[in-house]
This record gives sequence, structure tokens and C-alpha cells, in this order.
Amino acid sequence: MRLWRAAGLAFGLCAALSAQAQDTSPAALAEAALAQFEDAHTKLEAAQAATDRVKALTGVIYAYESGLEAMRAGLRQAALREAEIERAFEDESGQVATLIGVLINLRPDASPAALVHPTGPIGQARAGMLVSSITPAMQAQAEELRTQLQEVSILRELQSEALQVLEAGLKDVQTARTDLSQAMSQRTDLPQRFAANPERMLDLINGSDTLESFASSLAVMDVVDGLSTLPDLDSAKGTWPLPVQGRLLRGYEESDAAGIKRPGWLLAARPLSLVVTPWPATIRYQGAFLDYGNVIILEPGNDVLLVLAGLEEVYGDIGSVIPAGTAVGLMAGAAPDLEAFVTNAELGTGAGLTETLYIEVREGGKPVDPTQWFTQ
Repeated sequence: MRLWRAAGLAFGLCAALSAQAQDTSPAALAEAALAQFEDAHTKLEAAQAATDRVKALTGVIYAYESGLEAMRAGLRQAALREAEIERAFEDESGQVATLIGVLINLRPDASPAALVHPTGPIGQARAGMLVSSITPAMQAQAEELRTQLQEVSILRELQSEALQVLEAGLKDVQTARTDLSQAMSQRTDLPQRFAANPERMLDLINGSDTLESFASSLAVMDVVDGLSTLPDLDSAKGTWPLPVQGRLLRGYEESDAAGIKRPGWLLAARPLSLVVTPWPATIRYQGAFLDYGNVIILEPGNDVLLVLAGLEEVYGDIGSVIPAGTAVGLMAGAAPDLEAFVTNAELGTGAGLTETLYIEVREGGKPVDPTQWFTQ
């Protein structure tokens, strides 16, 4: 019920903001967020009985993350619009006071005293004509002010309704993350390309002092193929979606503040963001490695490895073949409370991107620019 009531407010605000672009107005963004939250909640309820709970819960988290992004944008635009109107009121406060005073005194008066004018009846007539000529303009300005005040009222009511939906959404997405972790730990239906050799893997880890050397050694380590095969990669270049919703911090071989260059991308992401594989792949390694946090190395095709480092939690077993869009882990961090979420949203959509995911693509054991593979 709250969703539809807030949606009604969004439609009302759309009418008040008809001069603004439909896709960027606070109402349009809030409407999109509400629709995505409604979709996510429906998926969460259905996931409890889904045959493939992992796939269902992955879709739920994606839907909530999309809804949260839309909600951030909506709250940000609402705050900006309200501040814009308030600044306009402050800048024109003198004119507004004068306008209100004139409007209050604009009333018919045919008393004898009203006909007295320092310059006589002609002066009185001229003054009346002058007031009559500016009355339509003042009435138009008064109507504009009334509309803006109404807009502020609607914005605040919309924000209040959005916060109620948001509070429930933040709880639901955390429930979905917990359920996904449990479902991944219980999953036994994935095909196996090869059986992991823990002792050999441990020797490989102990013999590697960098992520690059570990990935290079892993690339040449032979595996015994089973029945499962991977899709051909010939047409995959330039089509992969990003494995996490985020923003590029540093590109391929771009120096950081210390002047260190890395042969991969560094993405900024929000806490607890879902990380998925962009292409069907074999899990070649997953677990902690040096100071990179948890690392998962995927093999989407022969002689091609995708390295994802910096996760808090990783899913799947070494040797398993996973389809595209499968969750492989979660970013670190703590779920924001309602107050922190709203504060970050009003500061800007970039606020809250506190976690980093390192992405590296290797061909034939050597790193290549991820731009060759990803669409973004």
C-alpha cells in the first residue's frame, strides 16, 4: 500500500514538474525506484520456493541494488530541487514581500477618499491605470510562487514516503544476501570440469609472491577436462558487462598516488555489492591471497583468465563450471543504516563507493587491457 501511495505522489510531482525532463525529475527517479523495489520484493517472496534459489536470489539482489541506485538519484535530485527553490526565495525575498503587500492592497475602492490624489482626479486615474497594467504580471508571479511552494510540499511528502519504502528495502536486501550465502554453501548441482588438488594449489600459493606470478602459474597449470565445455570466446570480446555496479577509479597501467602501475582496472563499489561472472567460466581458484583480500580467478576460455580481487566473501568450488551472471561473491563493508543512506544520497551519487574491486584479464598468461573485453 505504501508503494502505491508513494507512486501516486510521484505522479503528482510529475505534473508539477512538467517543465523538467521526465527521466531526470525527482518524481520520475522515485517512481523508477519504487517500481524496482516492488519487483525485488516480489522476487524475494518467490525465491523461497524457487527450484534454483541461487539464481532467484541473485536476481533479487540485483533488483534491490538497481532500486537503491534509483532511490539515491531520486533523493539527490529532490534535495537539489528543494535547495534551488529555497535559494530563489532568498534571492527574491524583497520582491516577494513587495508583491505580497501590493496584492493585499489590490482591492476595489470607490470611496471619495480614494479619489483624492496629489495631482487631482487625472493623477488618480493614471495611478489606477498603472496598477491595472501591472496586475496580470504580479498575478502570474504570485501563481508561480504558489506552484513552487506546492512543489516543495510535494517533494517533502515524497521524500517521507520514500524513506519508509527504503527502510524496508535495506532490510530485505540484507536478508537476500544472507539467504544467497547459505544457498551457495549448499549448492551441489554445478558441473565439474576438474577436481581440485588442494596440495598442489597450496604449493602454487606458497611459491607465488605476487598476484601476477600466481595467476601466471595458474594459467599454465594443466587440468583434466571433464564433460563440461565452455562457450567459444571468439565473439565475446567487448561484450562482457562489469562484474559489479561501480565506477572506474584507475585504468589499465594507470599510476596510483604512490606511482605504482597495475595491469588491470580498479573499480569503486558500494559495500556488500554483489559480484558476478560476466561470462560462463570455470573456477580456477577462490580464497584469500596475500593482502588482496579474497580472490577468485575464473577461466572463461582456453588461455584466458579473469582475476577478481578484493572481495569479502567468495562463492563456488574450484573446478566448478558456472553460467554467466552467477554470483561469485560480495564486496566488503557494512550495510548502511537509513540515516547514512539518505545522507550519502543527498551528498551525491558517488558517496558511499568505499570498496574497491581489482579486475585483471590475462591471455596466454600475460595481462591485457580489460577494455578489450568489457563493454564499459
